[in-house]
Amino acid sequence: MAVIQHEEQVHVQEQPELTLGEAADQLAHSLPGHRVEILQGRLTVTPPADGTHALALSWLGEEFGARARKSGLRLVQGVGLWLPTGPEDYAIPDLSVVDADFRDHHAMKNCYAAHVFRMVVEVTSTNWADDLGPKVEDYAQAGIPVYVVADRKHDQVLLCTDPRGGEYKNKVHHKRGTSFTVPDVVGVEMKLSVDRLLDGDED
Repeated sequence: MAVIQHEEQVHVQEQPELTLGEAADQLAHSLPGHRVEILQGRLTVTPPADGTHALALSWLGEEFGARARKSGLRLVQGVGLWLPTGPEDYAIPDLSVVDADFRDHHAMKNCYAAHVFRMVVEVTSTNWADDLGPKVEDYAQAGIPVYVVADRKHDQVLLCTDPRGGEYKNKVHHKRGTSFTVPDVVGVEMKLSVDRLLDGDED
């Protein structure tokens, strides 16, 4: 008995290769609530933060926001910062102190030029290694005057200042039970409690 084999030709249309920026846009669209960034040419995705993380940012917003506004600045959450470390690199800090006219300095996508940022704050989550590694380098190269990391992984706050030559010349770790003064270069007078930055509002 003869067996007749029928071969069907299937034409597979090749999909064009996505750029890193296009891949980031697709991920952001398909994962609502997640933070998608490109750090040093690497795509990173961070899931939604927990309650303590949110309370720390809320406390900062309430306590710091009014003082920033009186100084002619703005306190914003989740605003993109265009980075000089790669052609498509950008970060989305948890919180930033920016010049009041920052919207006049739009770079690309929902990101703004680095020179309008006075201070950025990150509260660590599952992506703590990015906050303490690539972002320290990236923000220094971008010339961000002050970078504050509420490092919940190691139960301390890292204060980075004086970005020169692509690195922060001053890095100081602050322990629980202490506070530190916001550097003058930010333009806002205030002391920040390490415990509040790590734990959020006490109420």
